[in-house]
Amino acid sequence: MNTITDTNFNFPGQKNVYKGKVREVYTLDNDLLVMIATDRLSAFDVVMPKGIPYKGQILNQIATKMMKDTEDLVPNWLIATPDPNVAVGKRCEPFKVEMVIRGYMSGHAAREYKAGKRMLCGVPMPEGMKENDAFPQPIITPATKAEMGAHDEDISREDILKRSIVSEEDYLILEDYTCKLFQRGSEIAMARGLILVDTKYEFGKTADGEIVLIDEIHTPDSSRYFYAEGYQERQDAGEAQKQLSKEFVRQWLISNNFQGLEGQTVPEMSDDYIGTVSDRYIELFENITGDAFAKADLSNMQQRIEANVVAYLSQS
Repeated sequence: MNTITDTNFNFPGQKNVYKGKVREVYTLDNDLLVMIATDRLSAFDVVMPKGIPYKGQILNQIATKMMKDTEDLVPNWLIATPDPNVAVGKRCEPFKVEMVIRGYMSGHAAREYKAGKRMLCGVPMPEGMKENDAFPQPIITPATKAEMGAHDEDISREDILKRSIVSEEDYLILEDYTCKLFQRGSEIAMARGLILVDTKYEFGKTADGEIVLIDEIHTPDSSRYFYAEGYQERQDAGEAQKQLSKEFVRQWLISNNFQGLEGQTVPEMSDDYIGTVSDRYIELFENITGDAFAKADLSNMQQRIEANVVAYLSQS
């Protein structure tokens, strides 16, 4: 299974490289960033030992499409996509928070609710809710942006402002952009028979002070989707929702006694299981975008990516 899990390029004008959980970001001397979506798989803030074929291409192409579909609402960092795994855009100073927004009580919110908590990131959650019920209105539950190998942590709006992580002026813009993007994302999803359950957005500030959307948007790594058909019937019957997200990987890990906790060991993923994960990601792509997935050539990914990026830089 040919995958790309690490890169070590030296592009023209390169100044430095940052390696996140899934993406590797090369900074060039002309205020450009080259972001490479690898095939690494992260769950519970832990990077799995093996890559997933086509995963990087899928994430990059979904994010690219969604940025184009929302650029009339919120400015973003993207300039070009010279390779299926690569996005090129404006260098930004990232805000040190992730803007998580939840329309439904699922995933982390549901786990906290089951533990008896009725407050998440300073936002109250109503009594009497069942897992996967819709909130009366979407709630924003921010998280601090962790370094690779560390866990993101819930944080309230009040603490963000009190600790001066983000200025109040900027935070109001982040909230406004988050709500607008979630509304548009929900409309796009519903048109494809899906419900956008929850997602996260990351923002940065350009050299001229503009706040823009960065990183991924509405991908299965950053978002959770349910199938709209049968949603209410499943809720009424107390059944699990049919969903499109990375949650199936998390559930497999939980069933194999792993939740990223200290002392736990990542379970071995067989080649057969990795193949099923790759197939699920392709299904996610096609359902989320409405497009057929065109598999990129995997025979020499490092060489392909380098050639495409260098060719783009020489023309720009």
